[in-house]
Amino acid sequence: MASSKTEKFASIGTVQHGFNDTGYVCTREIATTIYLAHHLGKPVLVEGPAGVGKTELAKSMAEFTGFPLIRLQCYEGLDESKALYEWKYGKQMLYTQILRDRVKDVLEGSESLADSMLKLHQYDDIFFSRQFLEPRPLLKALQQEEGAVLLVDEVDKADEEFEAFLLEVLSDFQVSIPEIGTVSAVTRPIVFLTSNNTREMSEALKRRCLYLFIPFPAPDFERKIIQTRVPGISDKLAEQLVEYIHRVRRLDLRKIPSVSETIDWARVLLVLHADGLEPDLVKETLNVFLKFEEDIRTVLGQFGQMMNQTIRVEDGSHN
Repeated sequence: MASSKTEKFASIGTVQHGFNDTGYVCTREIATTIYLAHHLGKPVLVEGPAGVGKTELAKSMAEFTGFPLIRLQCYEGLDESKALYEWKYGKQMLYTQILRDRVKDVLEGSESLADSMLKLHQYDDIFFSRQFLEPRPLLKALQQEEGAVLLVDEVDKADEEFEAFLLEVLSDFQVSIPEIGTVSAVTRPIVFLTSNNTREMSEALKRRCLYLFIPFPAPDFERKIIQTRVPGISDKLAEQLVEYIHRVRRLDLRKIPSVSETIDWARVLLVLHADGLEPDLVKETLNVFLKFEEDIRTVLGQFGQMMNQTIRVEDGSHN
């Protein structure tokens, strides 16, 4: 397993080809960051617009390495009990009921309440042992003997207090559980943190990570993504829909279409047996990549001009 893992990260080119084989179209920059993260043992903070492939990068890493993907979805109010561990209170109560008669035996002969409490304290560790512990994503990732890919998704949505807690865990890849002690990573997980830039990440977090920004791809690269993720699409349709999407992204929209929505649109057009963009078909499917009525109205306001420009570019005559 170790030698196989070493071979996978033998060079930047090996990483790039390996990710391409999983269906993730990987740039040299992305492959370089992943290669360095592996050899330096550092987390990767991946920022960029929503839908450009940040989460898919972690999923592809899991497929590339063969490690399980453990995902922590961040949100406002997330705390360590949901991210790290919590006790199985229901199981503790059930065992308490089952052992009720044994408790009577333990307390037999006690002459006072203080004496009874002292005897019960001798059994505290029984109910706060590993068998009653419910690991959440962070602890679960530390416990994987062969390694894991830990995805801390949309970390910018979590509170700053949780970000500070996360730093403590990622610094030493261990956690202290008061009733049990320190739990250290058996094998250090490969960590990806993604952010949509809804708030600025702290300098402390950025110092601990390699930084990777994934922007919207250039047209040629996005066509390659479409042709990889949507097998069977014609060159003509891929060319036209990517050109059209890029023109839409230049408009003043409430939500710019993402790469994942471009892929969705390509799949929809393929299901509808389209070989190229037709005005009526485009109008009928705008809601696949536009999610606000005002954005649809904005696109329809320039519909004819954008369609003509798209067709002219695809035919080889540029503006």
